[in-house]
Amino acid sequence: MTDKRIFFGTDGIRGEANSTPMTVEIAQKLGQAAGIYFATRHGHRHTVILGKDTRLSGYMIECALVSGFLSAGVDVILVGPQPTPAVAFLTRSLRADLGVMISASHNPFTDNGIKLFGPDGFKLSDATEEKIECLMQENVSDRLASPAHIGKASRLTDAAGRYIENVKSSFPHGLRLDGLKIVLDCANGSAYRVAPAALWELGAEVISIGCQPDGVNINDGVGSTHPQAMCDAVKKHGAHCGIALDGDADRVLFADEEGHLIDGDQILALIATYWKRQGRLQGNEVVATVMSNMGLEKHLQKLGLTLHRTAVGDRYVVERMRQTGANVGGEQSGHMILSDYGTTGDGLIAALQVLAVMVDTAEPASSVCRVFNPYPQKLENVRYHGENPLKRPESSNIYQLAQEMLGEQGRLVLRASGTEPLIRIMVEASDEKQVHDVIAKIKTMILEVMG
Repeated sequence: MTDKRIFFGTDGIRGEANSTPMTVEIAQKLGQAAGIYFATRHGHRHTVILGKDTRLSGYMIECALVSGFLSAGVDVILVGPQPTPAVAFLTRSLRADLGVMISASHNPFTDNGIKLFGPDGFKLSDATEEKIECLMQENVSDRLASPAHIGKASRLTDAAGRYIENVKSSFPHGLRLDGLKIVLDCANGSAYRVAPAALWELGAEVISIGCQPDGVNINDGVGSTHPQAMCDAVKKHGAHCGIALDGDADRVLFADEEGHLIDGDQILALIATYWKRQGRLQGNEVVATVMSNMGLEKHLQKLGLTLHRTAVGDRYVVERMRQTGANVGGEQSGHMILSDYGTTGDGLIAALQVLAVMVDTAEPASSVCRVFNPYPQKLENVRYHGENPLKRPESSNIYQLAQEMLGEQGRLVLRASGTEPLIRIMVEASDEKQVHDVIAKIKTMILEVMG
């Protein structure tokens, strides 16, 4: 099916709050359209689970969505600020028709977004999103609920407790975090309550930062997009490691006891290696994206494992995992999908798998989390206005020039962000100087195309 989506991008609907597409009107239409679409399931009262992160605009979007769903005759269960994976979990656990998360993930507070999960807890397919969009653009007044069948809204008071218990159940039985001092950075986001509680209940001494949301400080100098705060706190407090989540807690980065950053590729390699040793890795394969380091691929090959690469975006990683049967997948940015425990990226569950290795081996994070030697790699962003410059004819020779400069010993990934007006450039090669030279040249060429 040709992608005709207008509002939906690579990760739901996202944009600046109070501007198209993140307006009250569009959110209400989405609630009505999604409610009508999923109310085709028969034999029960239709229900949606609705969560959010800590952005000020979340109140506004939440109210608009609720009114849309209720008018479509769908009941709404509000769970308040919860991680995205908690919404996916609760959707399945409560046998709801739909799960909705209001969040712009790692973006600043000025943005917001809406992610939708089907009754199976997985993000909706492109085809389903397209059908919902069609309903959003139609006059559906004759398909709304009669006065006697308007939906009801209620609040699930034990949502956090249910999710915490689910997270704790992923930690190996017989192991505890007793004696570990852990810096936990929740990005002033949706995990600010549940993440510290889960680690403390498992025995850790938790030093929390980024756990005082005020509506406008989400991801502001903290969290996985600003991990230096975590790294500095680890050194300051003499902690065994640091954990940094993003605004909706579906991604995670680590710091070792020396305050050195550990990215998603190393976390992915560690979990895959450990699970392989335990006989838990399905199909002897791992799924990652085109952004993952070549060092990861070489490491997995030495273990007899296959690395499948997808387009950037955790939804594409999940789709490939479902196709191949793999149970470990992730992104360099910190999205970790462990299908034994969930249907979407879960930063907290992934963190517990790393901590389990540290406890089981009695080795420090600096030893456990340095699984492979990464190839030199550099990422650069170029912000643009108006049309995507990669769509202009003048940019067609960028790939050819990069390939000539890199030969067969390097890689270029050049793409437009699915959530921001950015061109993302990734260059990787065995020689660090070559990486810097190529990325500088490509950046210059893109700026020239932009004029």
